[in-house]
Amino acid sequence: MRLDKLLANSGYGSRKEVKQLLKKEQVTVDGKVVKDPSMHVDPERQEIHVFGERLDYKEFIYIMLNKPKGVISATEDLRERTVIDLLSPLLRHYHPFPVGRLDKDTVGLLLLTNDGDLAHQLLSPKKHVPKTYYAKIDGKVTEEDVKAFARGIVLDDGTMTKPGELKIIKYGDTSEIELTIYEGKFHQVKRMFEAVNKKVVFLKRLSMANLVLDPTLKYGEYRELSDEELKALKEYGSKKE
Repeated sequence: MRLDKLLANSGYGSRKEVKQLLKKEQVTVDGKVVKDPSMHVDPERQEIHVFGERLDYKEFIYIMLNKPKGVISATEDLRERTVIDLLSPLLRHYHPFPVGRLDKDTVGLLLLTNDGDLAHQLLSPKKHVPKTYYAKIDGKVTEEDVKAFARGIVLDDGTMTKPGELKIIKYGDTSEIELTIYEGKFHQVKRMFEAVNKKVVFLKRLSMANLVLDPTLKYGEYRELSDEELKALKEYGSKKE
């Protein structure tokens, strides 16, 4: 990779700013000062230092975000704030994108990455990747609803969902539930409850595949996946369909 592209991708500024950095002799490769922006380097085999600190280059990033209300699951939008806008400039340099979508008013676990292969594996309809949600429901959720969800729900457009696992946490005029589904139809959780004459008033995603939302993350906060989380997620994604 060209040195100027590597430095720009690593958050050290635009190509123009990186050239100024090189002119000021702030970059070394294997201990030698380098001024040539077109020099090709291998960050996995060579030691690259900027301002005396070693460059830790990663091809892919994997970010767990606790999505807040009011932001959309997109990479860019002219009117709305996106989940990418929540990230630091350094992470945005890697051009991550959300793996799947959460509605604007839905909160909770969202995976952001620039690893297209893993994203494809997790979003493949053939994989039936489980997604678990916590929700508050306007209306009394009953055992009959649990049975209906286990059979599959006919939505407003006539399509049938795959069976879902509905667990009632709290009964009452406002019920609290957990629901695991194995597909990702448009507004699916909300539409499933509408089909049984109830309304979702709060929705939070707790997990996707074997990745569980870190309870210490506040809304809008994020962190990179641990090595253990990433290994488990990749193993899950590589399962045969």
